[in-house]
Amino acid sequence: MKYYIEVGTVNKAKQDIDEICRREGFTNLTHRNFGNGGVGRFLTKLVSVTSILWCMKKGDMLFLQYPMKKFYYMACVLAKMKGAKVVTVIHDLGAFRRHKLTPEQENSRLSKTVFLIVHNPTMRDYLIEHGYKGGIHCLQIFDYLAPCQPADYAAPHQPWRIVYAGNLARWRNEFLYHIEAVMKGWQMVLYGKGFEMPASPTPPLTSHPSDQTSRPSPLTPHPSSLTYRGFIASDDFIAHAEADFGLVWDGDSMDECTGDWGEYLRINDPHKTSFYLRAAIPVIVWKEAAMSPFIEEQKLGISVGSLSEIGERIAALSPADYQVLKQNALAMSQRLNEGYYIKEGMKAADDYLNSHV
Repeated sequence: MKYYIEVGTVNKAKQDIDEICRREGFTNLTHRNFGNGGVGRFLTKLVSVTSILWCMKKGDMLFLQYPMKKFYYMACVLAKMKGAKVVTVIHDLGAFRRHKLTPEQENSRLSKTVFLIVHNPTMRDYLIEHGYKGGIHCLQIFDYLAPCQPADYAAPHQPWRIVYAGNLARWRNEFLYHIEAVMKGWQMVLYGKGFEMPASPTPPLTSHPSDQTSRPSPLTPHPSSLTYRGFIASDDFIAHAEADFGLVWDGDSMDECTGDWGEYLRINDPHKTSFYLRAAIPVIVWKEAAMSPFIEEQKLGISVGSLSEIGERIAALSPADYQVLKQNALAMSQRLNEGYYIKEGMKAADDYLNSHV
């Protein structure tokens, strides 16, 4: 039997994997929800984990999502006591970005699992370097489930239209407040919360009442090449957003991805990439990012070393070049919606467990 513990979080990537576990016939050990408060969540997870003792038996498989806070170690120990094997998919490495753990402490936790599903080869090599010795599969990209279809529109736009969606606050993405200086031959549309409107005499960015509605409003003519549309629900973005590229960038600088969030791109697969591709929008990524090889090999977008390179790179694309990127993004959108990549990881885990009985 295959079991999983429902994450019960607002994290979209984790929720999607929970859903794929259900579709694949895994048995949910989370039988009761004690509420969304701190005590309720604690009790829900505690009962879910301790149910391993009376639900699981030798030869079963327990599928976990990491990090799982205090309960990951307990779940692994109880599963081992019952003779079950643990398979873990990693979402976030605390030692690399938050620095709350040392790499050795984190690997001590992860050593309790028999098989890891990691983001990419860079993360795989990092874990092996720090002592992990079990089986490993590289996910390559996170799936993205959504009930809608990508917008159907003529592309590319003139000028080129690039979208950025996410946290727009200065503490997270200072580069957004300087990017107009390098925008030549393209415009940018921002979606999200936290954007600080520039003060006079600088002309304000175009703002729409879409903070109050999910569906984006049409572009409004404005002297600025940067347009702010406020928050939009993810499903509505997928169904209605019209852009030629989605930008995957974090940090303070336009010349490289810096700070804790930017540096983390060197090892992780940002869910934002999946979000854009689920909307069938090709992506622009930092060439030093761990996802860059996958994006280039699959012809899903372009890599740049600096944001100042974007204008030249997209201007060099012929209509045929861009259509290849667009068609590949459309095909990828379907795969992500089917849960293709995590199911491949589950198959790899099965193969490994069957060969290491």
